[in-house]
Amino acid sequence: MTYSEENYLKIIYHLSNNSGKGIATNAIANQMESKPSSVTDMVKKLADKGLVRYKKYQGVSLTDEGRFKALMIVRKHRLWEVFLLEKLDFSWDEVHDIAEQLEHIKSEKLTNKLEEFLDFPTEDPHGDPIPDSEGNIKKVDKKLLSEIPAGKKVICVGVKDSSSAFLQYLDKQQIALGSGMEVISKEDFDLSLTIQVNGKPITVSNKIAANLFVKIL
Repeated sequence: MTYSEENYLKIIYHLSNNSGKGIATNAIANQMESKPSSVTDMVKKLADKGLVRYKKYQGVSLTDEGRFKALMIVRKHRLWEVFLLEKLDFSWDEVHDIAEQLEHIKSEKLTNKLEEFLDFPTEDPHGDPIPDSEGNIKKVDKKLLSEIPAGKKVICVGVKDSSSAFLQYLDKQQIALGSGMEVISKEDFDLSLTIQVNGKPITVSNKIAANLFVKIL
């Protein structure tokens, strides 16, 4: 497959995780920053290869083969993110863009060796599960911080927004994967939260809380 075809499969996979229906070509176009007509052309090529199902006005869905290929791309991406963070000391707001380039390396042997070298990690630096070589993916029991009532203690297990700006904000607040937090109070007016992190109370907006995945302790 071409890099572009791989990127399309990955985007369709991510979009389909949030929807049980066929994915609209406009939604794919928004993610790819491309014209809907270009997306339709690519989707038809992928359908000819047996990687997606496509019917006009009914959306796009991955075939079993297409889903497996998408998972292998996601697998490489997330393993490279772990490598960049743990072994090369990149920050967690830098690894995504570099992994976008490395995920297109074709060698399955290299990917498996990388996984072994990293001692078989199950999650990437943003808390997303890493598919294994068979395409199995571990379900993570998590909730958004914005859903947690006052008085609960939680641990940060992932982020919904992996943009550099958001991750840099979390760094400033000393919030990372594995950080323990306690929800002290929630404001009725704007749903902002007062939380305690590392023994220090801080106030976070509802937007911040709605982009942090946590697990109740």
